[in-house]
Amino acid sequence: MRTDFRVLEGYKRRALYTFVWGFAAMLLIGLAADLTQRPYVFPSLGPSAIMLFGHPLRRDSSPKHTILGHCAGALSGYFALAIMGLLSVPFSTHIGTPRIVAAAIALGLTCAITILLKAEHAPAGATTLIVALGILPNPIDFVFLMSAVVMLVILAFVVNRVFAIEYPLWRAPHWVQHHDAELLKKIARRSRLSAALRRS
Repeated sequence: MRTDFRVLEGYKRRALYTFVWGFAAMLLIGLAADLTQRPYVFPSLGPSAIMLFGHPLRRDSSPKHTILGHCAGALSGYFALAIMGLLSVPFSTHIGTPRIVAAAIALGLTCAITILLKAEHAPAGATTLIVALGILPNPIDFVFLMSAVVMLVILAFVVNRVFAIEYPLWRAPHWVQHHDAELLKKIARRSRLSAALRRS
């Protein structure tokens, strides 16, 4: 597939691309949540969508980092709830000491585990707090949480590939671990130069 990063060149194009597909992703996943009455929509899915559509070639936007990051965050949250005896206890506006300790344990574990797995994904820090604070306190919610993450990753893969952005199947390629606007322009120029050389 031809590499073409023009949809991400410039802030206006990037903003439009991210707006359209961030909106579409939340709409589709939200409809699935409404139809099934399951918690497929949760706050930390939003930052992941921004990363996957706004910066799809960054290392921490890859499927590996997104899926493993959220998984580590959620499991750390449930582990912390179990330690503090708060499993299945819903969120309350009064956050007592056990809940604070659970949140601290969950976030600390998430930081360490994602680094050890080489799967850092910043929104996972929000996921672990969503669980530890009791917003999704039931272990069965883990299934729906991760299903939503996988749905988002699949949508990002399909959409980015349709627009000829080489969003990885699992991990980001070594040559584009991080990127910014200038790097995107260089990659696009290199791609066009290679295409011109092949035609000559």
